Amino acid sequence: MADVKNRNVTKRNKKTVLRKIAEIMRGQAPKGKYTETVGRRKTATVRVRLYEAKSNSMTVNGIDVKEYFKTERLTGIAMASLVTPEVGQTYQVTVLAKGSGQNAQAEAVRLGVARALVEINEELRGTMKHAGFLKRDPRSVERKKFGLRKARKAPTWVKR
Repeated sequence: MADVKNRNVTKRNKKTVLRKIAEIMRGQAPKGKYTETVGRRKTATVRVRLYEAKSNSMTVNGIDVKEYFKTERLTGIAMASLVTPEVGQTYQVTVLAKGSGQNAQAEAVRLGVARALVEINEELRGTMKHAGFLKRDPRSVERKKFGLRKARKAPTWVKR
């Protein structure tokens, strides 16, 4: 019973956190026309909005991309489709990310930005596809089966 109660509390906390993030994003989002797409990876889901701007910039959940993804590698993954030389134009990107871990979120951001760029300029499709930015990675965690400890791991066999 206590376990169910704790689970409900954490769900409630998640909802309030997501509400606060949405409020922050509403306050920071520039006014004007935008292109919105969705990117997914494992259980990460991101909503990407692309605005035309004077320089490339990206915010994830109201935080600068370099602060949100703490390592250079993850920042590079998230920005990869935006800094491709063939893009030509500069954009401001706002992202609402939830679920999974940082790596999956970075890859989902890359997919979402690539989809938005292709929606704006259809000629970029070949470049993005060749770079592998338009491929949604379908791998996810396999479900646990009954009678097993994990998805495939069986309990230790004991003779007696």
